[in-house]
Amino acid sequence: MPLLLPTTAAHLTTRPLTRRDAAAVTALMASCELHDVGEVLIEEADIVGDWQRPAFDLATQSVGVLDGDRLVAYAEVFKGRWADGAVAPDHRGRGLGTALSHWTRAVGARDGGTLVGQPVPGDSPGERLFSDLGYRTLWTSWVLEMPAGTTIAPQPLPEGYSIREPRDEADLRAAWTVNEDAFLEWSERERSSFEEWTATVSRRPGYEPWQLRLMADAAGVVVGMAFVVVSSRCGYVDKLAVRRDERGRGLARALLVDAFEVARAHGGERSELSTDSRTGALGLYEKVGMQVTSVWRHWAAAVAPQPGAAPA
Repeated sequence: MPLLLPTTAAHLTTRPLTRRDAAAVTALMASCELHDVGEVLIEEADIVGDWQRPAFDLATQSVGVLDGDRLVAYAEVFKGRWADGAVAPDHRGRGLGTALSHWTRAVGARDGGTLVGQPVPGDSPGERLFSDLGYRTLWTSWVLEMPAGTTIAPQPLPEGYSIREPRDEADLRAAWTVNEDAFLEWSERERSSFEEWTATVSRRPGYEPWQLRLMADAAGVVVGMAFVVVSSRCGYVDKLAVRRDERGRGLARALLVDAFEVARAHGGERSELSTDSRTGALGLYEKVGMQVTSVWRHWAAAVAPQPGAAPA
């Protein structure tokens, strides 16, 4: 799917991305995060993990914009619905964001989607652009931090329950099942396959078993999980889920305490996670002492109509 550049950016070039572009995309996104929210949240392993999902095809579902050899903008669309994109701060105001929006909506339509969107920082140029282009907000997300030097009070486990690392593929599949079942209670998406899930967990670059924390009941059945990443001296809890029939017993809090502790043991001087308005969990995290550091909103719009399609 070609990207049509505005006349104000006619000197730039475009091409699909390749695996070798992961570092350049990371640098681009980091520059945008630093400019828009004051801190860098992305790391290259995040990009590599997403790109190695079986259903994602860089050749047809990504595009990069280059100024000479430098990547200054990019976009990708996963499964016709989930977009990511960025424009370097020093290349904004030239119509690149609008061009990328048109491209993501066209790719979404081509791949069978009806809605395409992505999260952007609150009160950022990206948010103002999406508002001007007719996108609407579907939900709000918050990044929260447990300040350095502070801890959560220990949470006793029910008798016979324990937290451990995974031992084999059966444990990985059990964690995947708990994670997917929990998130599909409120997330409007299809179920991720085990292979897609492991692409961003156990096959994520740098993965070690201590990062995946499993809550097992007295019979050894996995009923909860957490996945933690340590980067730049920060422990980030990327996933946290407890089986529905096991909630209300403090298991999620116990997993959170454990995840922060194991992250601290591996160099995480402070701890972060994110949650959104669909989960209703913001109050829980604030109650244990976490503080909101940035607000993001997921904006989405109907995809561009396919050639010959009747207008909606």
